Amino acid sequence: MDFDALAVLVETASAGSLAGAARRLRLSPMGATRLLAGLEKELGVRLLHRTTRALSLTDDGLSFLPHAEALLEERAAALASLRGRQGGASGLLRLSASLAFGRQVVAPLVVEFMAAHPQVTVDLQLSDSVVDIVAEGLDLAIRIAPMDDSSLIAQRLTDNPRRLVAAPGYLDRHGAPTSLADLAGHECLTVSATPHWSFRVGTAMRRVKVAGRFTANSVDAIHAACRGGLGIANLSDWNLRDDIARGLLRPVLLADAVPEPLAIWAVYPTRRLVPAKVRLFIEALSRRVKADAAGRSGEEPPEG
Repeated sequence: MDFDALAVLVETASAGSLAGAARRLRLSPMGATRLLAGLEKELGVRLLHRTTRALSLTDDGLSFLPHAEALLEERAAALASLRGRQGGASGLLRLSASLAFGRQVVAPLVVEFMAAHPQVTVDLQLSDSVVDIVAEGLDLAIRIAPMDDSSLIAQRLTDNPRRLVAAPGYLDRHGAPTSLADLAGHECLTVSATPHWSFRVGTAMRRVKVAGRFTANSVDAIHAACRGGLGIANLSDWNLRDDIARGLLRPVLLADAVPEPLAIWAVYPTRRLVPAKVRLFIEALSRRVKADAAGRSGEEPPEG
């Protein structure tokens, strides 16, 4: 059975179109069509309903799809077992991350990972929106947010502490808030869809509505506005290190509360077998973020 044809079927079911599957697999539309036609001929059944406007799996296609997925996973596992644990990464790795974290952390790591694993190609997609990794056909997503999707596998990599910061010019003009209640009188730079910040107050968590003249759907844009003196931002430690060291931003400390820390997660579809390219990249990213966190705290990085 042609594994390339099986991949076309699986990706078509995920992407919702044959053209989308062809793009993901880096095939021509004609090549993907021929592979799928060959698979249907071999099986003696029609796997897809095709019209000019829509594509859907037939009943036979729905029945065969999990077997196709299992065959591809078993093949990947078999190849990985022959190559060995450290040499088993190969093929196209499709992953997503937020703009800032992807630019500062993930993209540099991808360069090192591809050098260490010459058989791997990478498609990195950066977006501050939550991406549907199943619908987009992604192998892996790196998220810094509460995890509430039980249909996915989520591996916690490390803590993601945050802090309030502002430019010296803003603080000189408006002063610094010293309590949670003081934030109501300040320009707070927020993500458009989430006008609330969460804080630890003693042992409790508290969500506070904040507002300002500037909002954005990009953390990078909020960061730039904060450096420009537009207001106070609530940003991750890894995103602030250089600016604080250079005096471009100053920490804003509240006497009665600290920003709620999040966590950095590696998220991937629920599967019986995780491809070596995904497993090894997660391991490399985990080492990197833990080493960075240990460097910020002055501790020795954890082993593994």
